[in-house]
Amino acid sequence: MRITDLLNKNAIILGASPKDKNEALEMLINAMDKTGVISDLEKYKAAVFAREAEGTTGVGEGIAIPHGKTDAVKAPALAAMTVPGGVDFKSLDGEPADVFFLIAAPNNEDNVHLEVLSKLSMLLMHDEFRVELLSAKTADDFMNVVDKYENLRDAEDAQKAGGTATEAESATQQAQDDGRIRVLAVTACPTGIAHTYMAAEAIENAGKELGIKVKVETNGSGGIKNAITADEIANCDGIIIAADKNVETARFNGKPVIFCKVADGINKASELVEKAASGKAPIYHTDAQEAVEDVSSAQESLGRRAYKHLMNGVSHMLPFVIGGGILIALAFLFDDQAINPANFGKNTPFAAFLKTIGDTAFSFMLPILAGYIAYSIADRPGLAVGFVGGYLASTGTSFQTIMLGTTPIPAGFLGAILAGFVGGWFMLALRKVCDKLPNSLEGIKPILIYPLFGILFIGAFMCLVNPVMSLINTGLTSFLNSLGSSSRVILGTVLGAMMSIDMGGPFNKAAYVTGTGAIATAAAAGAASNDIAYMMMAAVMVGGMVPPIAIALATTFFKKKFTENERKSGIVNYIMGLCFITEGAIPFAVSDPIRVIPSCAIGAGVAGALSMLFGCTLPAPHGGLFVFPVVGNALGYIVALAVGSIVGMLLLGILKKDAADK
Repeated sequence: MRITDLLNKNAIILGASPKDKNEALEMLINAMDKTGVISDLEKYKAAVFAREAEGTTGVGEGIAIPHGKTDAVKAPALAAMTVPGGVDFKSLDGEPADVFFLIAAPNNEDNVHLEVLSKLSMLLMHDEFRVELLSAKTADDFMNVVDKYENLRDAEDAQKAGGTATEAESATQQAQDDGRIRVLAVTACPTGIAHTYMAAEAIENAGKELGIKVKVETNGSGGIKNAITADEIANCDGIIIAADKNVETARFNGKPVIFCKVADGINKASELVEKAASGKAPIYHTDAQEAVEDVSSAQESLGRRAYKHLMNGVSHMLPFVIGGGILIALAFLFDDQAINPANFGKNTPFAAFLKTIGDTAFSFMLPILAGYIAYSIADRPGLAVGFVGGYLASTGTSFQTIMLGTTPIPAGFLGAILAGFVGGWFMLALRKVCDKLPNSLEGIKPILIYPLFGILFIGAFMCLVNPVMSLINTGLTSFLNSLGSSSRVILGTVLGAMMSIDMGGPFNKAAYVTGTGAIATAAAAGAASNDIAYMMMAAVMVGGMVPPIAIALATTFFKKKFTENERKSGIVNYIMGLCFITEGAIPFAVSDPIRVIPSCAIGAGVAGALSMLFGCTLPAPHGGLFVFPVVGNALGYIVALAVGSIVGMLLLGILKKDAADK
């Protein structure tokens, strides 16, 4: 069976322009329905979206391979789509996806189609294949491109099987590795369909480029292929486990092993092969802590793990901040302050309804933040501990308030973060201690020991530290509110520019977390709608909107500076910028970072400064154009956005060379 046997011309969409990831999946699923292999469309759709919820199938480099395996599929099939402008698919490298293959896999024992799908995954690793697919004008053109590269791949495989490598290649390989397999690898993804084989292909190619003999075992949906032998393990220099699910590792006991995500096997293959071949990877032991911890994070630094734990908490908190913030802002918008200034936001029944619901959503923010930080660290045992710690941070409860009846002062955002990390780390330690208990007590650990001792500990800890965290929180808030107009402008410049420096990276996330943390603390403290915290959030969002808009304007008014494909992508950036999706600027920044990043950062800094200067406020941490009705001084905000975008556009027009001169 070949790729072209699975791909139906009726299921090929060329030149599509979905507005977001969900719409792209809907279009592909509807195209798949035209193949006639789907017996229950809703069930298949649920399978595709369920797989996507486990982790993005946007593997990077513009490629996405969503897939669903269910008994609603009568026979294996493929659907395809090209999106010349790209669409944000939450891909592993943060770049838009423009080539899509949707896989429909049946739940049966016939796994012949998996061999074809693995071939497709490997073909997509080659840039020329993707470029020609994007250039296809008709479904027949698209099929011809697939057929052409599939034939080339078959020829390569036949050559390998026949041992027809040239004498020069054989001599070089012999000199480089003396015929010994130096690096072994195992690749596996949750469904075992696409990422498994793409990682295998990337690692094999990296070995060829580095002159290091590599063997990759794939743990795919069709079972284990190219299995590693005991002799190969004994004689290798190092092993790579690029997996997002459990694989059998006891056989590697005593060998240098690198554990990483399957995505790293795709995107960091050369680095992994070099490290494994050097023999400098940590020695793996079967009784090591890797059996408890997720292998995807085993090789990450402490700082990187802490960052991921924090962002896990923030991402779960955001829906409460966004929904609650917008509802509270609407309450002020529909209320009449003249009725009772002291009760502004609840003077009319409709406003009171909105404010009550918004306040309820806001009350969950800090417990959710702390709970999911602890959950990220210690898995399910950390969840209850983090929730309780976050709630105590939001109320400011301490030994003084309990015993002396003093007025509690909330510990705010910082207190909740501390509760999440300390609670999570404590639960990890408690689990290690409980590992020494008799096996007969295994059943009562999660229902009695973990919650009882965990909640007791975090309660005592937060009651002890809340007064200190409250002082820090109050001091920081007072300092921000005391900033003069010039200092606020500087703060807005820094926050706006940080949103543009790496467009979704650590600087961007640091500025964003600063803004969301500020409004979370302000909301918990009942701050006024013109509080400096809301000004900071306004500066953060306008700074994140500028880069894609500035690039879109530049592609419109300085067309000679951009290629035809870049000009097409520029149009999409108008929408992405207005929706506060900074990542739309990433492809342009990657292709010309020296000119694009400074231009966008300066424009974003100008927008952030003007937003602060005009006293613009924003109670919601997301939404772009759609939350402008709840922005304080919306007219000034629009001016700040326009001026910052024009500054970025002009700098791009001045600094970038003509496309023909690149």
